[in-house]
Amino acid sequence: MFLIDTHCHLSDDAFSGEEDSYITRALGAGVGIMLQPDVDSSERKRMFDLCDRHPEVLRPMLGLYPGSVGKGWKDEIARMLDYSDRNIVAVGEIGLDYHEGKEFEKEQKEALHWQLDYAKEKGLPVNIHMRDAMGDILEIFRQHKGLRGNMHAYSGSLESFMELQRLGDWYMGVGGVVTFKNASLAEVVRKVPLGRIVLETDAPYLTPVPFRGRRNESSYIPLIAAKVAELKGVTVEEVAETTTSNAKQLFGI
Repeated sequence: MFLIDTHCHLSDDAFSGEEDSYITRALGAGVGIMLQPDVDSSERKRMFDLCDRHPEVLRPMLGLYPGSVGKGWKDEIARMLDYSDRNIVAVGEIGLDYHEGKEFEKEQKEALHWQLDYAKEKGLPVNIHMRDAMGDILEIFRQHKGLRGNMHAYSGSLESFMELQRLGDWYMGVGGVVTFKNASLAEVVRKVPLGRIVLETDAPYLTPVPFRGRRNESSYIPLIAAKVAELKGVTVEEVAETTTSNAKQLFGI
């Protein structure tokens, strides 16, 4: 099997000094490509340096994470644009996150609008982080119809995903949460076509069962694939083949 992790943070401090062994374990598990979302200027250089060291395995994105958006978001965007000549697979991870409050709601929306326009200008897909903000995300996407991308760590309803499909060309990022007991995501995954699913870890976060509570990593993607296969009533090989094809098509790999 050849699998793709469409969202992991190898440049996170959790993996400092262990990056090569992380990649070795992932490759041993059949995970041949790992997409690296951008967060902000504090981590960006490290992320791109890692991608330069492992160009066949790691592919970078470029974007400003909503949790890093504040009053000075335009300065962060300017720093981001220092990397605008790099070969990236998506603009991400970008979006809205109200989980810790709405102090910077206005700025998050402004930054998202700017980055969606940037993605359109560059002809790139977007990697969307959304937490406790589905209504506002949908409203913004209605103003940017025709977007293509994936909803990272999707946590919405089937109805919301169907609405997304009416507004653009969207895939659902499915990670470790799908393995959690009583996870509502499982029922959504049962009903969404496999042709609309991509796999991810969000490592070092959201570790799948049976390793929940430990540090996550890309080598656990087969556990997620196996759960999706169980929910869909298909083989793991079919899940691997289809989700890999989906990721290649969406991200131009």
